[in-house]
Amino acid sequence: MKTTANQSRINTALQDSLLTTVDALSRRRACDIPEPTIARFVALGWLQWNGGSLRLTAAGEATLVKVHATMLGNLQAA
Repeated sequence: MKTTANQSRINTALQDSLLTTVDALSRRRACDIPEPTIARFVALGWLQWNGGSLRLTAAGEATLVKVHATMLGNLQAA
């Protein structure tokens, strides 16, 4: 079972990677996403293959919202 500390802690590299991945998907450039990144995000349940297309899952969208909120909080604190 994951603790709330583990759930709320997403390291900076993973955040950046998720943002880059979502950007590539929005531009329909999944080919620009490294295979290990895809495999990791699929394992985390943030991405899924759907009919040959790579898509963000509901869990991935929720994580993306958390990443954006964290970034906004960091900007406001600065």
